[in-house]
Amino acid sequence: MKSNLAVDFSVDKDNRTITIKREFAAERALVWDAYTKAEILDQWWAPKPWKTRTKSMDFRDGGTWLYAMVGPKGEEHWSIVDYTKIDPKQSFSGLDAFTDSDGNINKEMPRSAWEVSFDEKGDHTHVKIIVSYDDLAQLEATLEMGFREGLLVAMENLDELLPTL
Repeated sequence: MKSNLAVDFSVDKDNRTITIKREFAAERALVWDAYTKAEILDQWWAPKPWKTRTKSMDFRDGGTWLYAMVGPKGEEHWSIVDYTKIDPKQSFSGLDAFTDSDGNINKEMPRSAWEVSFDEKGDHTHVKIIVSYDDLAQLEATLEMGFREGLLVAMENLDELLPTL
């Protein structure tokens, strides 16, 4: 299902950042929950036909989210988010990395810093995500892996899920 909600995906190679601005037809508290509760993230974070499966989540400053993207043939790609700062219902930030199923970081893969903020505009919520990389090669590798396409499709999953929550 394609959404008519505002979306902007931009890449700034000079500053090694990707900025995603996305509007959702739901109040901020609900969208916040969708980004911060494992039982909801597992329903939308992966682009179909992939699924997200959380192994553990401790959403607090210094906490982590360890999860797998599980493919249609059962293949698993593990990631971790190390939460660095949380301002409830306003924003959170963290470091994202590819890992094994035990959370050991794969240093051969890109690592990024995420800043995610939530702003309510009437009955809609605007989410802004800034993803930063230490070097341009990591940013480019992430884009080559289909980050843009995958994230935008996952956000469409959230569009479909929000009215049911």
